[in-house]
Amino acid sequence: MCLAIPARVDALLEHDQALIDLDGVQKEISLALVEGVCVGDYVVVHVGYALGRLDPDEAARTLGLLRGVSAVAEPAP
Repeated sequence: MCLAIPARVDALLEHDQALIDLDGVQKEISLALVEGVCVGDYVVVHVGYALGRLDPDEAARTLGLLRGVSAVAEPAP
């Protein structure tokens, strides 16, 4: 199963690269497959590549669902 996740673009870098943020985790990704991305946009990321831009409301809903799944999956102390 493959999973693509939404992330906010924090900075545009050289050579079609960007710095993204996902709940405080920053990572450098490629924007080679998506045109017109700006700082503050949300993109769907899979294995280090942005696959497309995403509406901020849809990104928030998806991230909320992922947080909920993570909370349920964590073992009890």
